[in-house]
Amino acid sequence: MGDVYKALADETRRMILDDLAERDEQTLFELCVRLAERDVTPTRQAVSQHLAVLEEAGLVHSERRGKFKFHTIDTRPLAQIAERWPLPSGES
Repeated sequence: MGDVYKALADETRRMILDDLAERDEQTLFELCVRLAERDVTPTRQAVSQHLAVLEEAGLVHSERRGKFKFHTIDTRPLAQIAERWPLPSGES
């Protein structure tokens, strides 16, 4: 679970997860464009490294189709956090 916390600690990685939650199966190029639209302009290599950290944590999975690699979000590791520290009864 430590990898999940490390992955979530970085604002750019959280933005990538937000983008994938909004629209799944995006390429590296698409994610770079979406970050640039928010005035965040890391290099393609930097975004690729962020994706690697997210994959190590199990929050993102990638699949190569032809010459493109598509990235998808996986929220199951986040559910483990909620299971570890559930909200008190009556709260949501």
